[in-house]
Amino acid sequence: MVSKACYLAAYRQKLAEMAALSRIDLTLVVPPYWRMGKRRALLEEGPADGYKMVMENPVFNGRFHLHFYPQLPGLMSRVRPELVHIDEEPYDLVTFHALRAACRRGMKLVFFTWQNLWRALPPPFGMMERYTLGRAHGAIAGSAQAADILRRKGYAGRLAIIPQFGVDPEVFCPVQDGAPPRPFTVGFAGRLVREKGLLVLLEALAGMEGDWRLVLVGEGPLRGELEEEAGRLRVRPRLKFLGAAPSGEMAARYAEMDVLALPSLTVPRWKEQFGRVLVEAMSCQVPVVGSDSGEIPQVMGEAGLVCPEGDAAGLRSALARLMENPGLRRELGRLGRERVLSMYTHRKVAADTVEFYEKVLAG
Repeated sequence: MVSKACYLAAYRQKLAEMAALSRIDLTLVVPPYWRMGKRRALLEEGPADGYKMVMENPVFNGRFHLHFYPQLPGLMSRVRPELVHIDEEPYDLVTFHALRAACRRGMKLVFFTWQNLWRALPPPFGMMERYTLGRAHGAIAGSAQAADILRRKGYAGRLAIIPQFGVDPEVFCPVQDGAPPRPFTVGFAGRLVREKGLLVLLEALAGMEGDWRLVLVGEGPLRGELEEEAGRLRVRPRLKFLGAAPSGEMAARYAEMDVLALPSLTVPRWKEQFGRVLVEAMSCQVPVVGSDSGEIPQVMGEAGLVCPEGDAAGLRSALARLMENPGLRRELGRLGRERVLSMYTHRKVAADTVEFYEKVLAG
């Protein structure tokens, strides 16, 4: 498997679960860091239980669509895998490069996609996508909408719908009762950007009666505008910025919330592809509210409340309903935890992925 995302130790737990199935010999290719603007996100320490990990620094590190690993063909020749899993989009250079190397060596290749919007790609990405869709032996889509885009673009091969990563339900778990009294706390976790619907969330809360506060976990370019808008709406004292938190601290952040809100907005080049924070909060038995952007309603199922995107009044109504009804919060929290345990754990994602590998190899 080739995956830049696996520089995060929490994501590598899926690989440990795959290896624990004792049906595959797994090697991970991962960069020693991933460049994010001016900073480097270093490969997080953690065990590589049951699989091998090879660090290779890609050319164009930090360029999502243009990076590739020049050492990968040689590694394929040494390891001789039956199947190569490229954890990247079909139009990325890394996927195109790996597929050409795999085909020359008689190896099968599977790629992953989150892309849930139809996009006509400019050269050379359109060419690389057509090459991949015509020659890959399998595809994993993170959502049903992403799978539909693949089919509409002409992909006719074997296809599975499996999230890229799951969660650890022992880390993301409900906290014991006995939290100190606090205002009704609405939380958000993620990048502070306009398409996450944060200005809509602020407008919704500003018109809501009662003792509430909003906590934002994350950083991003919208922070200044959020502070200004909160001041204009006269709710700045109720707004708390917690900054970005490492994945290992997120369970504690969810414990500070009475509800997690994800009011994402669809924009021309993006709509919500999954909403990992929803699954993490649900695993912690925190009720969730989201817009109908992209995959949010499908991820939440019956375990959350859905509002039309951009509808501040509808979002306010859903949040007020939860504030006034602790029983509903407990019931949605219970349903969310059950949904995660049945669909979104690392173990479940790993088992589904290995089963798909076996189907591709048998095909």
